Amino acid sequence: MTNADIALELKGITKRFPGVVANDSISFQLKRGEIHALLGENGAGKSTLMSIVFGLYQPDEGEIEVNGKPAIIESPNMAIDLGIGMVHQHFKLVEPFTVTENIILGMEPKNGLKIDYKGAVKKVRELSEKYGLDINPTATIESISVGMQQRVEIIKTLYRGADILIFDEPTAVLTPQEISELLEIMRKLIAEGKSIILITHKLKEIMEIADTCTIIRRGKVVESVKVSETSSQELAEKMVGKKVSFKTEKQPAHPKEVLVEVNDLVVAGSSANKHAIDHLSLTVRAGEIVGVAGVDGNGQTELIEALTGMRSVESGEILLKGKNIANLTPRAIGEAGVSHIPEDRHKHGLVLDFTVSENTILQTYYRPEITQHGFIDKKAMDDMAKRLVEEFDVRTPGVETQVRSMSGGNQQKVIIAREIDRDPQFLIAAQPTRGLDVGAIEFVHKQLIAQRDEGKAVLLVSFELEEVLNVSDRILVISEGRIVGETTPETTSDKELGLMMAGKHEGDETNGSTH
Repeated sequence: MTNADIALELKGITKRFPGVVANDSISFQLKRGEIHALLGENGAGKSTLMSIVFGLYQPDEGEIEVNGKPAIIESPNMAIDLGIGMVHQHFKLVEPFTVTENIILGMEPKNGLKIDYKGAVKKVRELSEKYGLDINPTATIESISVGMQQRVEIIKTLYRGADILIFDEPTAVLTPQEISELLEIMRKLIAEGKSIILITHKLKEIMEIADTCTIIRRGKVVESVKVSETSSQELAEKMVGKKVSFKTEKQPAHPKEVLVEVNDLVVAGSSANKHAIDHLSLTVRAGEIVGVAGVDGNGQTELIEALTGMRSVESGEILLKGKNIANLTPRAIGEAGVSHIPEDRHKHGLVLDFTVSENTILQTYYRPEITQHGFIDKKAMDDMAKRLVEEFDVRTPGVETQVRSMSGGNQQKVIIAREIDRDPQFLIAAQPTRGLDVGAIEFVHKQLIAQRDEGKAVLLVSFELEEVLNVSDRILVISEGRIVGETTPETTSDKELGLMMAGKHEGDETNGSTH
């Protein structure tokens, strides 16, 4: 292979942060026209490495070559000038601005002294059509779906002339349908002569789309392999460093009395004339995990918000051990015995600028064991955090570390530790493994099953059908704010669940018949 075939080469890249070597002498080659996956556990150093390529960090040692020439990349603007674009996991978009305004931000085309907005709209539309992105250039960011927002990020890199595209965990927040569409977009980009680095820990996607895969573990390269010559089991073992079980081990459930009963619940949606939850009823018994499967946007978020006191209930009741907790405050609901692992850990789970210690007491800071005479007892708080860090294997330099600087998997462990430590009767887990690697997913599932085995009622809301089938004892299908079907993992398949979610059943040719 000649140098002309290599779009990007990293040689011996090392990056240190206080107390941790994030990248330890990493070498990596991206060939022209290939999709090269970078696989590793949460906190393995993947995002740090790509942040160096994109000029967000500077390496302590090592060299970078772009198109065979040495490059010093001191800022994202320098990376963009070299034809490198990055689609970040957490989008960098201004919500009230339009799609086009976001894309041209900082590179506004001028017509005389004025911004040539019309010309920019035209160019965005052309790029959208060329790559099959199907984006409306004049829509505001806040009015479009998460999947569409990601496409805006992709066009932003293309508008700036990127030939090398870095995708950082691009499918973490997408529905299965959006994931398929994204993979198709990637294929189009490659066909147009672009080169892609895909940072991920989703083995299924690597097997489907990548040509080459480099595995990183604890900051070091384990191996680079041709994807066609390996299996997802092999990749998982290289990533985690031990045998990994894709099947969640669990004993059959022994459900007891009904702990949670939702009767005829009605909850308003964002549009005035439509209910997000429409006369929905369900029960969860002590000692069982009830999975809720459904396409995103069918009332899952509103249901969770109603159950946790974050959204008001119009009518109906939510009974916990026979007591109606509908429309109580979130604190009162928490005190009644409800814990909540939220679907968006950054928005509703953590205060990112707080330390690990401070985040562990967010739900209990007012209790006498933490607060005396109006002041938080720092030692009591730190002792509690140290205990949880050990019990839940949170990888952090210390309890004084800001959670912002931790990997997604370890951030999630902080939330799970806090919520489980409150010893709830009813645990609501919303997308609990979103953006997590195989090892962290296994850990989360074990925690949910342990809660079930202790006689808790667990409600699992997830878009990952595999997760719903793996972990649940009973499955409810939600569509348009109603429960349209009930089944068990033993008697259904992901295909049948998918059909039920779309309002059809196995053997149905029509769109009708929901139960």
